[in-house]
Amino acid sequence: MRIALSIPIRDGGDWGHALQFASEAERMGAASLWSREAWGYDAVTPLAFLAARTSTIGLGTGIMQIGSRSPANVAMTATTLNSLSGGRFMLGLGTSGPQVIEGWHGIPFDRPIQRTRELIEIVRLATSGEQVAYEGEIYHLPLPGGEGRALRSAAGASHVPIYIAALGPRNLELTGELADGWMGGSFIPETAEVFIQHIRAGAEKSGRDLENFEIHIPLSVEFTDDVDEAAKRHARGYGFTFGAMGSERNNFYKNAFARQGFADEVNLVQRLWREGRRDEARDQVPTELALKANLIGTPEMVRERLRVYRDAGVTTIRVGLAGDGPEAQMDTLGQLMSLVNEVDAESVSAS
Repeated sequence: MRIALSIPIRDGGDWGHALQFASEAERMGAASLWSREAWGYDAVTPLAFLAARTSTIGLGTGIMQIGSRSPANVAMTATTLNSLSGGRFMLGLGTSGPQVIEGWHGIPFDRPIQRTRELIEIVRLATSGEQVAYEGEIYHLPLPGGEGRALRSAAGASHVPIYIAALGPRNLELTGELADGWMGGSFIPETAEVFIQHIRAGAEKSGRDLENFEIHIPLSVEFTDDVDEAAKRHARGYGFTFGAMGSERNNFYKNAFARQGFADEVNLVQRLWREGRRDEARDQVPTELALKANLIGTPEMVRERLRVYRDAGVTTIRVGLAGDGPEAQMDTLGQLMSLVNEVDAESVSAS
């Protein structure tokens, strides 16, 4: 099981801290670093900065918002970052949601599954070095009736692994059909089949299996003896996720946990949040949810949870590290890497 890290971006953009974090993570042997975007910093520019300051660690977008860029722009960006990093770039894509796509970008959040499919097909075509002529339901290249003609990327071919952040059944099936890996937030390993069954169906549709498919799970890790306090704090953090991320109808994070046995709880949290009762909403998030979806507790507790993730087929955990400053965060990373190595060694011995 590999360890990936979310790049910590502090308020105000402390890029010196991010660079120190990346350098230490690379030195310690972390597999990859991932940037994110919502409605502040973009996911791409930080990776270009870190590509110039690192040499071996993988670099990925977690995620790049699909609706905010044209397919050709995504292909150009991926090709450039892959070249800048010496082949270390991984393209993580996601639809985001109506709050961001319509509220921030001013673009209709329509047909997200079809848009994802067509964008990936165009990116694959563009990065293959072939001429880009595409006729989809949403995208048409070259533009019909225009003066342009089909072009071939001037940068040549570039192999870029593609990951999809998906939560709904149809998007999960598309992930299994087209992508190299799945980024699965809102994930509880005991209920992994809620997601994996759809990914498997998509893979079978395209005539492949999941043997080399990446299951990449973002989560938080915190080593502590005061498990109740930490669990309550992490649980309260989901109040915003269930209450404000997405619309009342389209909150993919809430819906994912609902399908894993927490429907009554997350629906209550959303209702309280939308009524303006936000502290009450935060207090209603079950600590059980936070403990199952993250790595929280003593080293012994975290080791046992890692076994559950391993047995669920998770290949990479992408962690947000607790701790103030790089030194404390690297201490957490060091503890986690030791435990992952122990758990991996158990698998080798058993085989």
